Amino acid sequence: MAKTGTTTKQNDIFARVTEALNKLSDVPGGSRVVDMMNESKARLDEMQKKLRGLDALEQRVAALEQQLGTTAKKPAAKKPAASKPATPKQPPA
Repeated sequence: MAKTGTTTKQNDIFARVTEALNKLSDVPGGSRVVDMMNESKARLDEMQKKLRGLDALEQRVAALEQQLGTTAKKPAAKKPAASKPATPKQPPA
């Protein structure tokens, strides 16, 4: 029975909020507030979509960092030392 009472109270609260928002548009300047709230919702939706794409980007960056780390750890192939040309010995004078 406690759940039913809680649900009813929540519904009452939502009903009051809905009623207040409907009255807000009748108040001078209230329509601007309602428009701003709707615009904020649209902006938040756009931001949420961008943030969802961020996870995939982070995974790609992590893979590239790992690939770069393994490439950097491989020792570079050593080149053989360049041989110096032999200098001809001059006979003693």
